[in-house]
Amino acid sequence: MLGKTRRPELRTVLDDYVKRISRSCPIEITEVRDGAAAGRKLDFNRAATVVLLDAAGKNLDSNALAKWLGELRDRGSREIIFLCGDADGFPDSLRQRAHQKLSLSQMTFSHELARVVLAEQLYRAFAILSGSPYPK
Repeated sequence: MLGKTRRPELRTVLDDYVKRISRSCPIEITEVRDGAAAGRKLDFNRAATVVLLDAAGKNLDSNALAKWLGELRDRGSREIIFLCGDADGFPDSLRQRAHQKLSLSQMTFSHELARVVLAEQLYRAFAILSGSPYPK
């Protein structure tokens, strides 16, 4: 994530979803200062699937996101990195490294709220994959 989640109420919700997701798979949130720092982090994770959150990206519903994550898992992907930008978006260098661009909505969200939405949708996707009755 470029920048920090500063609003305590959003940090609380984000942390709650991270805890829930961790029951299904290992998860780590890394907050970096800027695009250059994110690029350096990606240099250490060359085998990871990189997904950039972008308003012009692919728009999936919850079931399609779950299916896509399940397909990645079944093909042996061991690590997926979701890049969440800050208010300034992403430098071109990060855009070019993404394997997939994903849109959370056609609506505009603050970068802090987008992080919470992503976390909730990942939690929901894992619930769908596990057959939980949660997703409705």
